[in-house]
Amino acid sequence: MDPAELAAFLRTRRGALRPEDVGLPRARRRRARGLRREEVAALANMSTDYYTRIEQQRGPRPSERILAAVAGGLRLSVDERDHLFRLAGHAVPHRLARTDRVNPGISAIFQRMDDTPAQIINLLGETLAQNRLSALLVGDQSRHAGLSRILAYRWFTDLAERRLFPVEDHAKHGRTITAQLRAAHSRDRTDPHVLAVVDALLKTSEEFAEIWSEHPVAGPYCEPKRIEHPQLGALEVHGHSLADPDQTQILMVFTAPSGSESHDKLQLLAVRGHQFV
Repeated sequence: MDPAELAAFLRTRRGALRPEDVGLPRARRRRARGLRREEVAALANMSTDYYTRIEQQRGPRPSERILAAVAGGLRLSVDERDHLFRLAGHAVPHRLARTDRVNPGISAIFQRMDDTPAQIINLLGETLAQNRLSALLVGDQSRHAGLSRILAYRWFTDLAERRLFPVEDHAKHGRTITAQLRAAHSRDRTDPHVLAVVDALLKTSEEFAEIWSEHPVAGPYCEPKRIEHPQLGALEVHGHSLADPDQTQILMVFTAPSGSESHDKLQLLAVRGHQFV
């Protein structure tokens, strides 16, 4: 624990907030810059004395429960919360790897993307939302249930999942998908959803088991994908990823260079997509 740094961090974050930022009324003659200590304490559901002692380096090391409450009261971002825990000498809390509800911020961006294929996925590879053009390009990925919701499970157990891609690209895709599942497993080795799909694939797919044993790692760069569309033929698209601030969901957008044949086919998909259903 670093009491001085912890106290300084709390003071700066408290000073950066205005009463209206947290739903409190602003007094006409208010002189305090930022929130008062008693206001933060009330927002965190603790005594003013206890919170004051943390800021004045007089109290014991705050527990993880107390830190979580303070982080909520101060409206800290996930990264700021993690920093707070480190300053107090605690392990950083696990970030939720799976959720079925689309986060509001990333949903607002997604709702405006009606002219390009886009979808929202979580870290486990489940498609949470998909617009019309994305479904027309890569198929309806939100219709699956159970383990089949997870891309890795479909890739190694359902041959239909591979038909959209050239056979010569299958090995590369399998390795990338396994690496992404490895990353989710590394973030939280106790997540029951991750454990369930890994266990199921180790039992049913020799291909997966072999790749898994090699501990593949995927970088942030997403190489262009070659797609064999049943109506449009061959396309090459770039996948651009935008991560939500809490890093649990990703907005994936598919594009092609302007003037390219693939770009023209994506435009055709937007105009005449109803004919491909």
